[in-house]
Amino acid sequence: MHELSIALNIVELAGEEAARGGYTRVQAVHLRLGRAAGVVKEALASAYELAREGSAVAESELKIEEVAVQIFCPRCKVERPAVSDVEPQCADCGTSSTQVVAGRELEVYALEVLE
Repeated sequence: MHELSIALNIVELAGEEAARGGYTRVQAVHLRLGRAAGVVKEALASAYELAREGSAVAESELKIEEVAVQIFCPRCKVERPAVSDVEPQCADCGTSSTQVVAGRELEVYALEVLE
């Protein structure tokens, strides 16, 4: 279950950022998670509950924003949603693409803190 190691890294990162800003309490950690990132959202949320215990972010909530898979369609010449999370084909015209532009994210982008 690699989600636990990811959760531990998120807890460490959030704790370090809070300390760097001089904050002692983190209410929420905001994460962008691409559907093609290879991470199971529910498993990550569960692992976060374990990983945060006894840490600087022990009372925080992990808020996960899922990011759909988007490709650059070589036929349409624009970014389009993919047919599915595992098929990089344009949802409009069906053309395959090797240019995935979104959907692989695993990014902590914000912390909610108490001053």
